[in-house]
This record gives sequence, structure tokens and C-alpha cells, in this order.
Amino acid sequence: MKTVGKIIFIIAVVLVILVILGYFGLKKLWTIILTAPMAPENYISEVKTGGEIEAKYMAAGKYETGYFETDYPENADIDKIEIWYPTELEASSTKYPVVLFVNGTGVSASRYKPVFEHLASWGFIAIGNEDPSTWEGKKADATLSWLLAANEDETSIFYHKVDTENIGITGHSQGGVGVFSTIHNTEHKDMYRCAVSLSPTQEDTAEALKMPYDSSKTTIPVMILAGAPKDVISLEGLNDMFSGISSGVVIARRSHTDHGQMLYSADGYVTAWFMWQLQGDENAAKAFIGEIPEIMSNALYQDQQIDLSK
Repeated sequence: MKTVGKIIFIIAVVLVILVILGYFGLKKLWTIILTAPMAPENYISEVKTGGEIEAKYMAAGKYETGYFETDYPENADIDKIEIWYPTELEASSTKYPVVLFVNGTGVSASRYKPVFEHLASWGFIAIGNEDPSTWEGKKADATLSWLLAANEDETSIFYHKVDTENIGITGHSQGGVGVFSTIHNTEHKDMYRCAVSLSPTQEDTAEALKMPYDSSKTTIPVMILAGAPKDVISLEGLNDMFSGISSGVVIARRSHTDHGQMLYSADGYVTAWFMWQLQGDENAAKAFIGEIPEIMSNALYQDQQIDLSK
């Protein structure tokens, strides 16, 4: 009996050790999953482009970039605010346009750093946070509130460096939903001049998931891009948004591109859109206007529609 008891004790000890190792192993694995990069470090040189304008704005811009972060105790969900910006800002009297990022589900700003850096290299203040749940837009708008306060803070490197007349917003997946919620329902909704929504959750699906939004309320120019052949928004859903929005709108699907890749694969045209809308870049505008806008003839895209006369 003593022998049997000893064996049972040894087995119990081994099981406890296995459970402990399993717990910490799974915990480590989960941490890796939650912090893994969502955009390749060199995506700007790796992603294929299909036009001169797309290629130009997929490449790095002329500005060296800097990084700033701060805790944001006023809103625990935000955790911290992260900003990438042209380093010349620190010694310049120039004001810089802003692009606010709205995170996809669980995809915090720190997981797609190269996307922020790329936009900052084109002369933008690119700002995001660590919020894991963004569809309401309130925490994204709170992030903008912080930047607007910093713009009036004499001790901040952003003091009088924010071009408050030229603020854009972009987001992916749940963040694509958050883009619409932010420009429709938040305190600073009237400050956003243009928007890009990447692979937004389809409106009927979002309604079922209890994160409803109504893209037809949009009153500023918006570009909506998705992946093909499948994404979280169907071609029918994309076309419905195009028909329902009364402001200027561009839609397209990038061929052979999955949902996650849309976070960065369309960045050439996303950057061109913001360069046109927020910096008045006439070359970038040719991607979307003119006799044959480049995005309409780009073989890497399909199902394109443009109506900027609304």
C-alpha cells in the first residue's frame, strides 16, 4: 500500500508540474500572439504596386521620423498614446497635418509601427493608442483630444505644431467601423476632414455583433478599400456603402489580398489619399481624379468605383 501511495504521490507531483508548465507556456504563447507584428518591417519595399503613383507613395517619404509616447491615465483602455512624426517638427515653426489611426480588434498601434513610420515620413503626425476595442470611436477621439491639448501646451514638442484644419482618420477591420463612428458621433467629429476605412466589418454583421454604424451619415470624402476575393465585407456590402454615402467616395478591392494584409498592402493609395486631401498634393490626386484615375486602371485592384462630385 505504501508503494501504491508513493506512486500516486509522484504522479500527482508530475501532473502539477505539467499543469504549471502548460499554464506558463500557454501564457507565453498568448503573449506572443497578442504582441506579434501585424505589418512586415519592410512592407514598403515588399508589397507589389501596379502604378507609378501607387509606387511613389508606397515608398518612404523624404522626412526622417521620430517617436513619442505617453501614458494616458484618463482612459485606462487607451493605455498609452503613441506618435510618429517628422523629426524636423522639433525645431520647426511649421504646422503638420494629422492622421489618427483606429485599431482593429486586439491590434494595438505598437503592432503595426511601420505603417505609422511610413506616413510620418510623408510629413504627417501619425497618432494611435493601445485600445483593443474601438468600434465606438470614443477612445480614438480621446486620443485626438490629447494631441489638441498638447498643441496648446508650451512644454510639449507638439506645441503649435498641429495643423488643426487638416486632420484625417483611418482604421482597419473593427477600426474601419470605428472610423465611421468617430466622424459621426464624437466630440471632435467636425474636425475630421477626410477618412479611409480599410476592410470595415460589413454593416449588417457589425449590427449583429453589437457594434452598429451607419456609413450613409458620412459627410466628408472617404475611401473604402477591402481585400478580394474574400474579406469581412462583401462586394455587395461595399457597393451598398458606395450608393448610400452622399459625400465624395472611392471604393475598391485589392486582388489576392486577405483581410489582415489590407492593414498595409494598400498603403500606397492610402498615403496618396491623405497627401491629396490634407497636403494638397496634385500628383497624388491623379490616383483618384482626372480622365483615367490611376486606381481605376491598376490591375492589382478590382471593382473600383469613384464619385467625388457628391
